[in-house]
Amino acid sequence: MTDYPKTARLMQRGAEFLGSETAILCGAMSWVSERNLVSAISNAGGFGVIACGAMTPELLDTEIAETKKLTDKPFGVNLITMHPQLFDLIDVCAKHGVGHIVLAGGIPPKGSVEAIKGGANPAKVICFAPTLALAKKLLRSGADALVIEGMEAGGHIGPVSTSVLAQEMLPELSEDHLIFVAGGIGRGQAIAGYLELGAAGVQLGTRFACATESIAHPNFKKAFFRASAREAVASVQVDPRLPVIPVRALKNKGTEEFTAKQREVAAVLDREEIAMDEAQLQIEHYWAGALRRAVIDGDVENGSLMAGQSVGMLKEEEPVADIIAKLMAQSEEALSRR
Repeated sequence: MTDYPKTARLMQRGAEFLGSETAILCGAMSWVSERNLVSAISNAGGFGVIACGAMTPELLDTEIAETKKLTDKPFGVNLITMHPQLFDLIDVCAKHGVGHIVLAGGIPPKGSVEAIKGGANPAKVICFAPTLALAKKLLRSGADALVIEGMEAGGHIGPVSTSVLAQEMLPELSEDHLIFVAGGIGRGQAIAGYLELGAAGVQLGTRFACATESIAHPNFKKAFFRASAREAVASVQVDPRLPVIPVRALKNKGTEEFTAKQREVAAVLDREEIAMDEAQLQIEHYWAGALRRAVIDGDVENGSLMAGQSVGMLKEEEPVADIIAKLMAQSEEALSRR
């Protein structure tokens, strides 16, 4: 960090909170943010985050244990709030002494924040906040830090851009709270701007998805390298009764199949054969399967190619350490020109 004094000074609060050298988190990407990528990011001075997604407690237990074999640096675990075994997953994290848990996918259910912070191995809680009002509520409810993520991001997204969220929330919250900015960040110059606005750090997903250490299939990576920003499009909500959070991904047959899946689930809801919670879980399981087809099997036609709009900046595989060094150097250069 001595090579990047201006950036290091602005990242200091975030880095101290995470226990990492830089305040650069990796976004939790299902099937991608696993032991290899997570450990590589933490070893390179960033903060890796395991994407639990639809994992069972047993699978998460194994993933954390295997990650700890590859790094002695801090890393976190991302848990989906609607997971039916959320509290069991929290117990697994506590068993391993995971220091930071990221709660994603909705408002944390009653007792979950308390379970994370009040057990034998208390952890820090990071939540996603799509609005200023919800941000304040989450902080009052015990969140130790927030991620504000704009619609440019890959995967599940909200309706507001990163730049607008940052302007709305950072002046109001960043003096007293730790706020990380995410969505569409591909270069260090953007990181410098958000740090100057008051961000404690940043989160990037797409930028790391095609790293050398990422286990993503070569076909998956090639699709990213060929794509432009405008090809990363948001999914369409078919039925207003089914509150499906939009997903940004590269357009292919898989995105069309998701539209059909929504119609199928809506029809089952019509027949009152399942409850709304179960309907939403079916959608999440669809995404988990579609992502696996693309990331692991390399089926880039029918699988899900979740990508943020920064995908157009990706041109080749790079080691994680080089990516982080490049981002830090770009940020430092930008700050030095101020």
